[in-house]
Amino acid sequence: MVDFNNPRISIVQQCKLLKVSRTSVYYRPKKVRRLDLEQMRLIDEQYLKTPNYGSRSMRTFLQRLGYKISRKRVRRLMSIMGLRAIYPKPKTSKKHPRHKVYPYLLRKLTINRPNQVWCADITYIPLAKGFMYLVAIMDWYSRKVLSWRLSNTLETAFCIDTLEDAIHQYGCPEIFNSDQGSQFTSEAFTGVLKENAIRISMDGRGRFRDNIFIERLWWTLKYHYLYLRAFEGGLKLRQGLTQWFLYYNGERFHQSLDNWTPDEIYYKNQERKAVA
Repeated sequence: MVDFNNPRISIVQQCKLLKVSRTSVYYRPKKVRRLDLEQMRLIDEQYLKTPNYGSRSMRTFLQRLGYKISRKRVRRLMSIMGLRAIYPKPKTSKKHPRHKVYPYLLRKLTINRPNQVWCADITYIPLAKGFMYLVAIMDWYSRKVLSWRLSNTLETAFCIDTLEDAIHQYGCPEIFNSDQGSQFTSEAFTGVLKENAIRISMDGRGRFRDNIFIERLWWTLKYHYLYLRAFEGGLKLRQGLTQWFLYYNGERFHQSLDNWTPDEIYYKNQERKAVA
């Protein structure tokens, strides 16, 4: 276990070892009511099934379960979770008004090798007594999760840490795809991509399927692992996710990959490239 009081280990090194953002070390989250956590967990589960549900539909869903809840409160909870309805309608995706949005580059593109396209997304993770946010970067071709981080906040820093870690470990992709969330459109995040000559691609507004593989990752992670357990805090969650991502990359075969694992597809192609 890493000792945060050890002066020989910098905060940056400790955070990298723990796979948490630096902002999380100093942040002290406000207490969340048990009822809010209960309802947020239900919203999260339903959102994976019906991402087209907005605050009105979620309110009806919770009311049918017996909760007395207003649309205003549902909207507040969904905002905390970073959720919004996804369906073909203008202005469904809230982006930062001053951040540049880049075109979607993957339409009709044949993706046939690792490190051709990476994608990223953020999801809400429920805990027994709170919640955290998880960001992951995935190689589109192999489905391999290259890097991930947990954070108590939705600040951009933990996304940048994840990106820099992935580049350090695996080199640079040709294209990086994300949604239009403010973390990914920020100058700080896109600046790292530009410095490394990585082309920037962003999902169209309201297009859930533009980043479909990482959306499937969240469904698998939550229904096959997280929802079957109750994590008390961030440390236990981090330990659990470390083991699960090792399993996902190295042991879990994918039918869409001809029953190969992400690691097998990624490294097999990398070895072939090295020989050539």
